[in-house]
Amino acid sequence: MEVLEPDPAIPLPPPQVAADLAFGDLGRALAAGWRDFLGLAQFGMFFGGFYVLAGLLIGLAAINGGEPTWLIPAMAGFPLVAPFVAVGLYEASRRREAGLALSWRAVLGALKGHDDDQILSMGVIVFVAFSFWMIVAHAIFAVFMAESGMGGESIAALLTPAGLMMLAVGSAVGAVMAFAFYAMTVISLPMLVERKVDFLTAIITSFKVVRTNFAVMLGWAAIIAMLLFVAMLPAFLGLIVALPVLGHATWHLYRRAVV
Repeated sequence: MEVLEPDPAIPLPPPQVAADLAFGDLGRALAAGWRDFLGLAQFGMFFGGFYVLAGLLIGLAAINGGEPTWLIPAMAGFPLVAPFVAVGLYEASRRREAGLALSWRAVLGALKGHDDDQILSMGVIVFVAFSFWMIVAHAIFAVFMAESGMGGESIAALLTPAGLMMLAVGSAVGAVMAFAFYAMTVISLPMLVERKVDFLTAIITSFKVVRTNFAVMLGWAAIIAMLLFVAMLPAFLGLIVALPVLGHATWHLYRRAVV
């Protein structure tokens, strides 16, 4: 018998954050994410393909614009938009878990949330974060490379002492920014898919999960960063699999972390 869709007008109880996440939960989340990817391949391939296409277009724009070095900050900031792209994957996993009917209309319609624009508001934050990172990366480039006489059109500029220092500083700054943004979105976006809450409540809950289970959530951030980095190397093509698996897995980790 088909399970009925819960009424979004009826608020769920206040979220309770689990304080006992273990590293084993990450393995179980990945295993569940892989099962969802195999069982919902049409949705995973669609969102993964969209992500790959966006990456290729960014790379093509950088190369055609004569600024190939900008591929590095673009690739570094690319994972910032992954949680928003994965909203449809959260919805697909939610429906599969609850035994609800799956359709393209329902999965793609997840972006509108509960008709309250909360997820779209998070999308604006995602876009602003990515834009801010590119501005910061440009500033770091200007500080270290202004005196080298080499512009962004030369990859060789990265091998100079100034270029290597720029990469070191940029990586450190980027890592801090990426983790802060990860802490803000890793739980908040799946929560907005499931619950009728405002995005500030979802963000606060996300930060609370990361703070309460810092070592495990830091490990999850490292897994995401490593898998996305490896997946981007072969012309972004690995993202067709990596993005949906991580998206589905994040949903299951959310279900473990917030009760």
